[in-house]
Amino acid sequence: MATIDVLNVLGKKVDTLELAEEVFDITPHEQAMYDLILVERASLRQGTHSTKTRSDVSGGGRKPWKQKGTGRARQGSIRSPQWRGGGVVFGPKAEKNYTLKINKKVKKLALKSGWSQLLKENKIIVVDNLDFKTPSTKDFKIMLKNLAIEKEKVLFVIPSVEKNEQKNAYLSGRNIKNISVNLNTNVMLNKLLKATKILLTKDAIKSVEKGLMNEKT
Repeated sequence: MATIDVLNVLGKKVDTLELAEEVFDITPHEQAMYDLILVERASLRQGTHSTKTRSDVSGGGRKPWKQKGTGRARQGSIRSPQWRGGGVVFGPKAEKNYTLKINKKVKKLALKSGWSQLLKENKIIVVDNLDFKTPSTKDFKIMLKNLAIEKEKVLFVIPSVEKNEQKNAYLSGRNIKNISVNLNTNVMLNKLLKATKILLTKDAIKSVEKGLMNEKT
């Protein structure tokens, strides 16, 4: 059984949490992780880039000069690609779809691999609760300093902002430069691996565990 220390906002150990081995203690599957990152990065591409072909650009309704007798090369339209301001040949069009697909089981295997790797590298920090009565960036920075991660690139994961404490913590941390807040435990693997530290509450890490255990691998 994998375990992790639970700290309070002062950075002191208050408990030990047992984690499911099938989520946090597996051998990372590098190919599955690579495939999922490709899918996630592809999903971020909007595909809205578009160039104009010779039929889209303006002008060129008539032949620039007559076919013969000028000593110059024959030209049919100033909208041709070789002209400045002419159409683009084989340029990207807006209908391009970059979406990639991945098997659900492979996706779960990749996420489990990511969490297992992060736990082995001691990059996961779990706090017992977020005792923020009111939003306070100053108090959040003090908590980061107590946890010795004030200079780290932190991904702060919270299940939701339904509870006042969670909402206040979200409002407190969202404006800090090196803090990235994820309002759902379904975190992209790319985000997980880019962060140097992952900060979660006990409820959040148990929610991650539950989400990755509800189907057989």
